[in-house]
Parts: sequence; structure tokens; C-alpha cells
Amino acid sequence: MSLTSLRPNIDHWSERVDMAATFRWTARLNMHEAVANHFSLAVNDDGTQFLMNPNQVHFARIRASDLLLLDANDPNVMELPGAPDPTAWGLHGSIHRHCPHARCVMHVHSIFATVLASLADSSLPPIDQNTATFYNRYVVDEEFGGLAFESEGERCAGMLSDPRKKVMIMGNHGVLVIGSDPADTFNRLYYFERAAETYIRALQTGLPLRVLSDEIAEKTALELDDYPDQAEAHLREIKAILDAEESDYAN
Repeated sequence: MSLTSLRPNIDHWSERVDMAATFRWTARLNMHEAVANHFSLAVNDDGTQFLMNPNQVHFARIRASDLLLLDANDPNVMELPGAPDPTAWGLHGSIHRHCPHARCVMHVHSIFATVLASLADSSLPPIDQNTATFYNRYVVDEEFGGLAFESEGERCAGMLSDPRKKVMIMGNHGVLVIGSDPADTFNRLYYFERAAETYIRALQTGLPLRVLSDEIAEKTALELDDYPDQAEAHLREIKAILDAEESDYAN
């Protein structure tokens, strides 16, 4: 039987609460798209069992207890009551099946990342500290094949085999970010959208860009890779704000 039919929605509670906070904040920042985007978090050693948002529920309403517990190796998941969105299953199931280093996976169609993904050249040059964060740390998918059902998900998973590449700029689609936990992944997602916005707005001026050297860009990226406790503090403060507002995200 599937995990979804065996276990109540209280397992992995602290992870559920962290994930619920990231859904709520993504909606707060308008980085979501209706009920079409998806986050997931691996909860076992090999990454094949994972939490994911339920089908067709707005990010602004997701609670910790709402998250589905799925098994990437279960062939019957889509036949069960309360099955996940089929594109979410195709993309996240494939990644958790093949990329154990991708503990947390966040996929959105946020505005500036999607604009970047729509350019003929979707690379992100290092023109400031935020864009330099991602120097040599992303891949660009240039083979968009339609909605991310199983075959498209398998193809995308194959592009994430290098653990150093933690962002996929999904050409003609959006962005997908991976990380070690919800704090790490959401922080990366947030800063990628900020970086994409800076770049797109710089292009809009029509003026020449001040691009950092490869040496300085890599140095900056390495320094930010090791910056202490920023991601954890970011999520902690998000939860503190939500708690002060008496949000039900942790229910």
C-alpha cells in the first residue's frame, strides 16, 4: 500500500512546519502562480520518500498537516484518492528518484526567473553580489518539451546529476531550485528571483553592463556558499512573523 494511505499527516512534523512556512512566504512575495507550482522535501535516507503540497491548493492556505507523504518508487501513487498534481509527481518524483542530493526541490514560475527563462540566452551574468551567488552554480534547460509529466520529469532529473548545480533555469518554463533542507532551498529561491530581477532591470536600461571578472565572481560565490546561518535565520524570521500574525501554517 502507498505511504499516503498508511500514515496520518503528522509524521516529520518539524519538516512539515518549515515547508508550510515557505509556501506561505512564497505566496506573500507573489512568487507563486495560482495553484500550479510545487515544493517537495525528502524525509528518508535515499530521498525517495518525500513531502509535497496537495493538488490544487493555494500556497497561501497550505498547512503543515496538508502535505502529502509520497514514495517516488510507488507506481500506484496517481491512482490513489488525493493523488498529487500529475506534473508535480512527474517532476518531483523523478528528481527524488534519481537525485538523492536534491533533498528539497522548489519549482515556481516567478516573474523575473521566468522572464530570464524566456530569453534566447538564459544565462545569468555576474553583475552584482546576488547574481554572482549563482556563478557556475546553475544549468539551463533548453529542451522544453511541454508539461512536466513523467518523461519530461525524467529528462529534467538527468540534468541535476552534478550536486554543485543547485538551480535549473527551465527554458520557456520557470525555475527549479534544490537544496539540503527547506531553509537552504527557499533562501536560494528567494535570492535567485532577486538576482534575475536585477539582471532584467539592468537590461531594461539599455546601457552596458558592468560584469564581474570570472575570478571575482567565483570568489564571491564561494564566500556566499559558506556564509554562516543566513538561510536558517531567514526561515526563522519568516516563521516568527507568521507566528506573530497567528497564522495557521503550523496546524
